[in-house]
Amino acid sequence: MRTNPAIQAAIDLTAGAAGGTACVLTGQPFDTAKVKMQTFPSLYRGLIECIVKTYKQVGLRGFYKGTTPALVANIAENSVLFMCYGFCQQIVRALVGLDKKAKLSDLQNAVSGSFASAFAALVLCPTELVKCRLQAMHEMQLSGKIAQGHNTVWSVMKSVIQKDGPLGFYHGLSSTLLREVPGYFFFFGGYELSRTFFAAERPKDQLGPIPLMVSGGFGGICLWIAVYPVDCVKSRIQVLSMSGKQAGFMGTFANILRHEGVVALYSGLKPTLIRAFPANGALFLAYEYSRKMMMEQVDAF
Repeated sequence: MRTNPAIQAAIDLTAGAAGGTACVLTGQPFDTAKVKMQTFPSLYRGLIECIVKTYKQVGLRGFYKGTTPALVANIAENSVLFMCYGFCQQIVRALVGLDKKAKLSDLQNAVSGSFASAFAALVLCPTELVKCRLQAMHEMQLSGKIAQGHNTVWSVMKSVIQKDGPLGFYHGLSSTLLREVPGYFFFFGGYELSRTFFAAERPKDQLGPIPLMVSGGFGGICLWIAVYPVDCVKSRIQVLSMSGKQAGFMGTFANILRHEGVVALYSGLKPTLIRAFPANGALFLAYEYSRKMMMEQVDAF
């Protein structure tokens, strides 16, 4: 049975939301450590020191600062990402002259994911800006860059609007796009390549939870290894613009290289890679299973 395009889009959007929720709940503490280490590399010599200091200073809740905007960010991003992924797959099919139901190659799926990520970045940037600022709030106050306060989602949003207006939520948009578009080529490419490896004896859509989680984790690792320095620059721009005018992508990138060296661009890579495997494994597991369940319900009617 051929699914109506509108229903298919709704299914992809809902399944993407389920995947985004699973991703945040699995990896939020490591994401917090990543943002802290990216923004203030001089304060933390490694992941263990970051974890110990954060726990001593603000307790366990310190690892879950920004969880609400992180949930909003990931649900919004993955809903749009996977909905647009379906549309972009159709565009790729049309461009290469394939039938609308034809299977795409791993490379073609990677290109579709890259196209889709540009749309997802538009909804991700504002929510991720709030998340990053909340995660690094303690360090910003400790360093004297901002006054005490502004430690809730609403207070951060209010300060952004008062200082820069609605467009202030798009600080770091160019670096978000520079991260998302190439990053999701490797993300979907790595995921599909891994699924092809596991599907040697059976179709991809019949893979069990373990192959799906491993494939999702592999895709996540590919993404972060490919674009991590760009993400580091993005975090700096979004967090440090809270205390005053912040240079753009090239200015921030050059400033980090000049004053801190190449190593600073990889601050926080360890917690990111540790987080990437289970978080993205959970994302694709939730996405694939919820999508399959909804497709079966639609086909039953």
